[in-house]
Amino acid sequence: MAAPQETPVRSVVVPFVPGTTPAPLRRLGHDEVVERWHAVDRSAQAPHIVAVAVRGDEGEEWTAAALVTARPQTAYLKIVDAVGDVPAAVAAVVAHARRLDLAQVKWEGWTVSPEAAASVGFTPLHPPLAQSAGAAGPATGYVRWLGDAGVTEPPYYGQSTHFTCGAVTALVAQTQAGVMEREALDRRAELTFWRDATNFPACEPVGLGVAVRRAWPSSPVEVHLDTDLPVMLGHLSESEQEWRAYLQRMSRTDAEGIGVPVDPRPLSVAAIREAIGRGEHVLLLVSLAGMQGFEVPHWVLCHGTAPGAVVIEDPWANAATGDTWVDAHLLPVADASLDTMSAISPDGFHGAVTIGRPERGEASDTGPAGG
Repeated sequence: MAAPQETPVRSVVVPFVPGTTPAPLRRLGHDEVVERWHAVDRSAQAPHIVAVAVRGDEGEEWTAAALVTARPQTAYLKIVDAVGDVPAAVAAVVAHARRLDLAQVKWEGWTVSPEAAASVGFTPLHPPLAQSAGAAGPATGYVRWLGDAGVTEPPYYGQSTHFTCGAVTALVAQTQAGVMEREALDRRAELTFWRDATNFPACEPVGLGVAVRRAWPSSPVEVHLDTDLPVMLGHLSESEQEWRAYLQRMSRTDAEGIGVPVDPRPLSVAAIREAIGRGEHVLLLVSLAGMQGFEVPHWVLCHGTAPGAVVIEDPWANAATGDTWVDAHLLPVADASLDTMSAISPDGFHGAVTIGRPERGEASDTGPAGG
C-alpha cells in the first residue's frame, strides 16, 4: 500500500513533564487518555508531546497532540496515543521522525482502530504470543516504515522469566525460519530449551550455540566469542563462579564434539548485516545500559535491516518506564548504537550465535517443544 500524502502542518514539540498537563492539552479533553500518559514514569524514554498548533483568541491553541516516546539509542518513535485531530497529529509525528532521520514510527493500539491506523499509512503488528513478565502492553500495535526496510515480521514472544532471553531468541529465530511451528512457541518450549542451554541462570554464548545445534541438527550454527575466559560471572562469588566456569569449559568441549565452530573474532555490525542478507539469524549478546540504563547482559535476535539500522526482537520490555512489546518488537537500532551495545562490560567481550538456513529437506525438526 502506498503511503498517503501528508499535508504539512505547523507542529510544536514540547517535553512531557510528569505530573503536569499543558493548558492547550487540557482544552482538548480526553482526560482518560492523558491519565494513562501519567500512569508510569516515562522519563527514561525522552517523552515529548508533538502537537498541531494554531493561533486562537487566547494565543496558541492545539488542535491535536500525541505523546511520543522511544528507547534511547534506537531509530524509531512510538506514539502512545493521539488526541484531537488524530490524522493531523500522526502526520506531525511522522514529519518529526523524518527530520530526525529515523527508520520507523510505531503506534500503540490503546485507542486507535485498524482502519484509522491504515488510513494514515500504518500496518498492524501481529499480536504477541506472550508478553514479558509484568509488562502489560496494548493488545494491538501498528508500524510505519519511513524508508526501505528488509524485514519479515517474526512472531513476538515475551520471556516469562528474567533469565530466559537466550532461549526465547533462539526459539523465535527457528520459528521464523520455519523449523518450528508457531503454535509450539510457548512457555514449555521456552523453559525446556533454557534448561538445556543455561549456565545457571543465564545462557552464555557457547552453551547456547551447543543447545541450538542439539535441538535442531539440520541448522548450521556458529558461535562468535572473542575471549577464552569464562563470561557473565563477575557478579557472583568466587565459589559460585568456579563451577559455572567449569560448565563453560564443558560447553567448549561439547561444541568441538558436535561440530559447532567457535570464532574468536567479534561479529561486526557489517557481518551481522551480511548474515541477515544470507537469510541467517543472529542471536546477539548486548548490554542493556544504552537502551534501559543498567548494565546487564541480554540476548536479542537480529533478523532484519533498514537504512542505517539493524532490526531486532527484544524478548523483554521494561514496564516501569512505559516500555511495551510494541517497543521491543521490530525494533530498529542504529548501526553505531548496536556496535556499542555489543561490547559487554566489564571486559568489553563480544558474544553472538549465528543460525543458518536449515539444510534442504530437513526443516521439520520439532526442537524442544516435543515430549
